[in-house]
Amino acid sequence: PSVPRHTNRLINEKSPYLLQHAHNPVDWYPWGQEAFDKAKTENKLIFLSVGYSTCHWCHVMEEESFKSKEIGEIMNEHFVCIKVDREERPDVDKVYMTFVQATSGGGGWPMSVWLTPDLKPFAGGTYFPPEDGVHRVGFRTVLLRIAEQWKENKDALLESSQRILEALRHTSDICVQGQESPPPPKEVMDTCFQQLSRSYDEDYGGFSKSPKFPTPVNLNFLFTYWALHRKTPEGARALQMALHTLKMMAHGGIHDHVGQGFHRYSTDQHWHVPHFEKMLYDQGQLATIYSRAFQISGDEFFADVVRDILLYVSRDLSDQVGGFYSAEDADSYPTTTSEEKREGAFCVWAAEELRALLPDPVEEATEGTTLGDVFMHHYGVEEAGNVDPMKDPHQELKGKNILIARCSLELTAARFGLEPGRLSALLWECRQRLSSARAQRPRPHLDTKMLAAWNGLMISGFAQAGAALAEQGYVSRAAQAAAFLRTHLFDTNSGRLLRSCYRGKDNSVEQSAVPIQGFLEDYVFVIQALFDLYEASLEQGWLEWALHLQHMQDKLFWDPKGFAYFSTEAGDPSLLLRLKDDQDGAEPTPNSVTVTNLLRAACYSGHMDWVEKAGKLLAAFSERLQKIPITLPEMVRATAVFHHTLKQVVICGDPEGEDTKEMLHCVHSVFSPNKVLMVADGDSAGFLYRQLPFLASLERKDGKATAYICSNFTCSLPVTSVQELRGILS
Repeated sequence: PSVPRHTNRLINEKSPYLLQHAHNPVDWYPWGQEAFDKAKTENKLIFLSVGYSTCHWCHVMEEESFKSKEIGEIMNEHFVCIKVDREERPDVDKVYMTFVQATSGGGGWPMSVWLTPDLKPFAGGTYFPPEDGVHRVGFRTVLLRIAEQWKENKDALLESSQRILEALRHTSDICVQGQESPPPPKEVMDTCFQQLSRSYDEDYGGFSKSPKFPTPVNLNFLFTYWALHRKTPEGARALQMALHTLKMMAHGGIHDHVGQGFHRYSTDQHWHVPHFEKMLYDQGQLATIYSRAFQISGDEFFADVVRDILLYVSRDLSDQVGGFYSAEDADSYPTTTSEEKREGAFCVWAAEELRALLPDPVEEATEGTTLGDVFMHHYGVEEAGNVDPMKDPHQELKGKNILIARCSLELTAARFGLEPGRLSALLWECRQRLSSARAQRPRPHLDTKMLAAWNGLMISGFAQAGAALAEQGYVSRAAQAAAFLRTHLFDTNSGRLLRSCYRGKDNSVEQSAVPIQGFLEDYVFVIQALFDLYEASLEQGWLEWALHLQHMQDKLFWDPKGFAYFSTEAGDPSLLLRLKDDQDGAEPTPNSVTVTNLLRAACYSGHMDWVEKAGKLLAAFSERLQKIPITLPEMVRATAVFHHTLKQVVICGDPEGEDTKEMLHCVHSVFSPNKVLMVADGDSAGFLYRQLPFLASLERKDGKATAYICSNFTCSLPVTSVQELRGILS
């Protein structure tokens, strides 16, 4: 590679996204005091650009504008330019995205915002083309107009920015109204179900026409709704909606049939043409939701999808030391000699390429049939490519095919005169060949940043899959990742989580010069992961750490006046707003997950003030939950759990004994959204016995492993039959 002509301050950062911009002619600064001081000293506006390393339109704007010497000169002359990785600093991203959404009606990345020297926003948008077009003002024009406004109308801009900030403070305030209590669960659950049911796509699953996102929060809600309404038509429909959506996603092009894992979202109604980036938070949540689908249905199809996701993460998103990387990019070079990256280049196929890779005759099939014929029929391959030109505006996928399972195994087998079992083996062989061929292509960029929150989601995925599928290897991988978090993203001196760490040279793990402290989402998703890991492994150390982190979360983020948790801790003067997220999106909002965390923490510790806190949190969101529950399906689900009271399932027995293992397997194999599991192994000095004195009164019946179903620490009669236990849990 040639020596770069420009190098800016971002060269000293650890974030892969910031490093991508380290050789732009723009004089970029990272978010921090040096940039703020320069803006004030020179009385300059700030241009803030926020994105992430696997963001397609971030790459486009960099190529068109930030690599332009001419545009760079305009930016450097009139603005102090700051780059932020939204995954590193979700706090900064959220404040200014709130502004962009409020003033433009939309949002996304790259986010482009202009700020006064005291960090107040007054203009913003997302992607800007470099030059003026028929329907859009170009970035160069916007820069020059804003610079002129600052020169001519500075006082008006300052006044406007102050008004905007006051309005944002008012509209983003979430707090308890008067003596409000948690909302009524039945009405909230039913309204949420009806709203999802109305938006459901009967043919292809999912909850919109296009684009279509996986939205695990919706599916998780539907599973809980079914569990609480099993014998009603509504319950049956909720289950059908969730399982059909999961099947259609797994058959679709959003699922990488050759390289495993799931892409970010589908651009069409049919789950066919994806946006090709792969995010860790999707893999973690989808591993969990497919595990639950397997628990509920017993269908091995769902278990196979879980294994597929975890294979991808273990192979491609895992650090040698135990953490999980953040993402893989959508764009890559089609060949080793290509000069331009294309979206999806790593994943798509030309028909002739497949024929060349799969020429072998299939002896058992109708005469003249090749492996290519069978594979191309099953996965919807067309000679001219199978991508609708309307879904390919830049013609990056012209003549290419995105694999999508168009037929069931039975239909394809019948078409070629094969047994379904034999067809399955042939398709597996074909996918292996394609995987080897794909390994010769240039890989997409890998974001090797490791985030506490997303690692938490992935630990939950491995732990819940290990429990549901009875795969101890998955539980061990979850434990390895949790140990990684404890070593690299936890400050033992302060007892606090850190947000991020990075893969360094020679596969070492590096930290920023000034580590970023953990945000609410880091605590919430790690606490959830540790509870899931305890239930899968029964290692009480994870439970102890989870309860410590819950105490720390309360101390750093709880709002004692308005209730619920702020996303950020107090005391950062560069953050103009202290917000509470109010929408479940690609990830559930931390306050939604916290309700269940608090209830689990109370069950494991006996501290009933956590139950009270959960009620106060729900009260703070009561109005939103009653008006538009579809925006908070995970919190709606938690509302039901709050009102139904968690069952403490206590197994008395030797964890190594076969009878205990059989009971544990029974508990793990049943989907029950309102239970916590613990094992009373007779170790009166152990952590659980110290927390919960009532465990000492429980004993094995007739020397056998015995289950007790407890509610608020009051226990039922002992159960020694696995069949009886299954009936109770169901």
